[in-house]
Amino acid sequence: MSYSVGQVAGFAGVTVRTLHHYDDIGLLAPSGRSRAGHRRYSDADLDRLQQILFYRELGFPLDEVAVLLDDLATGRGDPRAHLRRQHELLTARIERLQKMAAAVEHAMEARTMGIDLTPEERFEVFGDKDPEQYAEEAEARWGGTAQYAESQRRAARYTKQDWKRLQAEVDDWSERYTALMASGEPATGEAAMDLAEEHRRHISRWFYECPYDMHRCLGDMYVADERFKAFYDAMRPGLAEHLREAITANADRGAR
Repeated sequence: MSYSVGQVAGFAGVTVRTLHHYDDIGLLAPSGRSRAGHRRYSDADLDRLQQILFYRELGFPLDEVAVLLDDLATGRGDPRAHLRRQHELLTARIERLQKMAAAVEHAMEARTMGIDLTPEERFEVFGDKDPEQYAEEAEARWGGTAQYAESQRRAARYTKQDWKRLQAEVDDWSERYTALMASGEPATGEAAMDLAEEHRRHISRWFYECPYDMHRCLGDMYVADERFKAFYDAMRPGLAEHLREAITANADRGAR
């Protein structure tokens, strides 16, 4: 059984011109010719072409591919060793592609929330805290709101330095609120209400306008949602409850 150059090109997904080139450089010479002098390829030729395309996919230059296949064809290479090498090369390529896919996935996630940072930059800015931990739920809850749209619009403009400034503000506020609780300050005291007001203004400055009524709702969520509660209580046990009370007291103060 033999095949024309057009048939082989169709089987392999390459051009006729490519097959002519492989023949010209001695990489894949067809086993036969028709009476009219046209190239005819055997099953063995197809096997060799498959090997050529495999190594080309891995990025090997054609001259190296020729040496590898000629060694195997002339018995200088061990077929089992050849298969092991192919397996090793494929495994290595799969690992590289998986890493590339993971990097693209990170980039896609970052763009979803407008956080246009590399994984390294995001770690540098946020440490072990994931800024998109609640991204999907946030979109499900508030995706149709003006506040969500505004948050997306602002975040899309932020640079690495902007995110670092934002995170520095969060860290500074967290330290001061933890110290306030440690000193025994009540949630309804002026100092706690001032920090609650700072919390509200931080949201308004960086993400969306947060009036007092909305801030009350956020305070309730920090206690009702166990994940948000765990986030704040990780700073200091009881901080979520304390903050909600301070937010409520500050909202009452602001309404007066």
